[in-house]
Amino acid sequence: MASLFCTRIFENLNGINSYCCTILITFTFFFLPFIKIGFRKLFSVIYCQYSFLNQLNMKSVLIRLFSLCIAVLLVIHVDAQNIVVDENLAAKSEPLKVKMGAQGFGKIFKWKFGEYAVVASKAGWVKTTTKSNLFNTKTESKTTQKFSFTMCNQAGDSALVNAAKNVEVKAVQGFELFPNFFVGENELKLDSKNFTASININRDTTDTWVLIMNSEWGSESKNTGNAMLTNGTRKFLIFSASSNKNGTDKRNFPAQGYELIENDHAVLAVQYYGGGAMGLNKNIVWIENTQDPKMKLILAAAATAIMQLKMDDVAGAE
Repeated sequence: MASLFCTRIFENLNGINSYCCTILITFTFFFLPFIKIGFRKLFSVIYCQYSFLNQLNMKSVLIRLFSLCIAVLLVIHVDAQNIVVDENLAAKSEPLKVKMGAQGFGKIFKWKFGEYAVVASKAGWVKTTTKSNLFNTKTESKTTQKFSFTMCNQAGDSALVNAAKNVEVKAVQGFELFPNFFVGENELKLDSKNFTASININRDTTDTWVLIMNSEWGSESKNTGNAMLTNGTRKFLIFSASSNKNGTDKRNFPAQGYELIENDHAVLAVQYYGGGAMGLNKNIVWIENTQDPKMKLILAAAATAIMQLKMDDVAGAE
């Protein structure tokens, strides 16, 4: 039935681009079952749903389905683009694909890339407080969350990271005097997001690095925010990065990330979203190989803190 269904679609949709048809059919017969139950049960589900496949040429059906899946996977691979990384950083680093291990209860994800891995972690509860006036025309909410983790390299050095995220939202909205008749206007007064993380190597508190990522907007906003990694002496500014920097990525949702730059010199890039409809868990990290081992560990820990921070935002957006 799967083969017959595919054949009829291609016969009746002559006006539709074959690429779109391929994506649609493959998602229906391959990706959807894969997402819901996993690869091991994929073919058993297809077999159960279409029991009379035994009456067809099973070998032919499987070959066609397998070829279709391979073709679409190749197309997706070709179209996929990562964030645009500074040329000098790209020449002095290698893209480290990130493995995002399971997130246990009260833990963060078990991030791992290159020689760096999270070996211990703790995640606090998300705490939210909300208050409003009598008619709910003015509302204020504050959300806080803390997490910490230890990251080690192959040499046995460790980076201890303590992070905190604070979100504050102030808004006003019109009062509904009659059905569909409001008095007053809706307005976002303030949407403020503040994230800080301290990084210490081998528990040396004499050299503490601080990761700061602040942003805010709204009518009461006093600044556009700032983002940096600093120890008081050195300062790495953090800038947004995208796969569509040069206008070559035509996807509605391009890959997103950040670059850390010191005196116009990029030393780190981190991709926290791979773009497209399935951009989660496509994280990549670039660390300049000319940095000393201690600095590399600091940069790796900062990249991990950013990925953990952005994971909630990206997952919520999807």
